[in-house]
Amino acid sequence: MKEIFERRSVREFLQKEIEKEKIDKLLKAAMQAPSAMNEQPWEFIVVDDKNLLQEISKIGMGAEMVKEAPLAIVILADEKKFTLKYKNIKEYFPPEMGACCQNMLLEAVHLGLGTVWVCGFPLEERVKNLNKIFNFPENISPFCVVAVGYPKNEDANYYLDRFDETRVKYNKYN
Repeated sequence: MKEIFERRSVREFLQKEIEKEKIDKLLKAAMQAPSAMNEQPWEFIVVDDKNLLQEISKIGMGAEMVKEAPLAIVILADEKKFTLKYKNIKEYFPPEMGACCQNMLLEAVHLGLGTVWVCGFPLEERVKNLNKIFNFPENISPFCVVAVGYPKNEDANYYLDRFDETRVKYNKYN
């Protein structure tokens, strides 16, 4: 799948609106992610309000580019959707939420869009700042923010060979 190899973090966007059909495709791709016992713990906030994008860009260092994006999608974990009785649910949702986010990032490349993933969880300051902006109920945890837009540089998504044979072991470590 060429999207896996061509996906890059894109931080500069054209000021061009993202079509509703493309937003829906991003969300559908995200919701196709695997989850334990098919619990599908995700929810999303689609943000295209410039004032909110500006606020999100202040959640912590490295989030500044969100204010330049025409759109951001906040990916949330709903703890009520986890029916398994884990000791600490926040230890278990990152893999599922990461798969959800990765699906969205790959679909964006397929649609000719650029994205950058801005970490929320587990950075307490960012989670707290996102909570201030959106006033989430207690069961909702912000996982990350994905800034989305048409890349300023049309070659922003490109193939870069990262394969490193020295990192591969067979049957045992040494």
